[in-house]
Amino acid sequence: MRAAVYRRKGQLEVLDVPVPDMGPADVMVKVDYCGVCGTDLHMMLDGWGEPDMVYGHEWSGRVVQKGPDARIDTGATVVGRSWVECGQCKPCAAGRPGLCERRPRAGEDSQSGAFAAYLTIDHRNLLDVPCGVSARDAAYTEPLAVAMHAVTVGSVEAGRRAMVFGCGPIGAAVVAVLGTRGIDVTVIEPHELRRDLARRLGAVVASPEDLEVPGHPGEVPADAVNYVFETSGARSAVETGLTQLTGGATMVLVGTGMNFPRLDTNRVILNELFVTGAFDYDTDGFAAALELIASKVLPLDVLLEPESVTLDGLMDAMRRLRSGAAAGKVLVCP
Repeated sequence: MRAAVYRRKGQLEVLDVPVPDMGPADVMVKVDYCGVCGTDLHMMLDGWGEPDMVYGHEWSGRVVQKGPDARIDTGATVVGRSWVECGQCKPCAAGRPGLCERRPRAGEDSQSGAFAAYLTIDHRNLLDVPCGVSARDAAYTEPLAVAMHAVTVGSVEAGRRAMVFGCGPIGAAVVAVLGTRGIDVTVIEPHELRRDLARRLGAVVASPEDLEVPGHPGEVPADAVNYVFETSGARSAVETGLTQLTGGATMVLVGTGMNFPRLDTNRVILNELFVTGAFDYDTDGFAAALELIASKVLPLDVLLEPESVTLDGLMDAMRRLRSGAAAGKVLVCP
């Protein structure tokens, strides 16, 4: 089968490789679409990845073969998680599966990657795609579940105001989810394509230089917000985002990056701010995301790039995402 194999920082090769082995509880899925995630950029453009790995975890596809212990129908259109929580440790018992003590390290999925024609996966990690939802739309399930979890972690209440830093694929998903909750959203984004995407999602748009940044840590801007979602991973965005919160407000860190910010602890203390991270999904994250997609409430025509790319175009697509030359979620059609 054809697959995009990571070699080293900034280098992929599209090769013919063996179809991954199946265990008795596994199924083989023919991949229809796989989204390009910010984690994929870190793995392949920034060199976080392991050589000779096949990445890709935001996928949809069709079951073409199953092991004797797999309980799912051949021919079913499915989405899947790369791992499933143990359900027994303290975080799992507390309803926080993303903190499961047995979770793999970020970027080290237990399954074969979906930047390939086929993948194998444990049947327990799969969900059937509802009738009426296309495989293309279903590929948005994983990033949507991430965005929904970020909103859950932020304990967002209707009628409040939020600011989202960055309107790349995950930022746009957060904006869309907040819109379904009746939240007034302002997006801070320097790239014009993504600013336009934010407007089409119904957000007010501003540039970083438009923001009032108080000089004293005990002061807040006149238009301070209740929630800040930082999705870009940029140091300046984290540091500025903290200054935009009203007293007792919450910042949710969703984007990852290597240029770590400095935390103004004086501002956190004087304004009694809550700063937290969001990783992975709610307990019912995939099912809830599929339900939201099936509801037709989300403007998927805005959130998804109109044209999918082939495996041969994957590296160029990642570079366009990194530069801001692509705004929505890029889907790869292996």
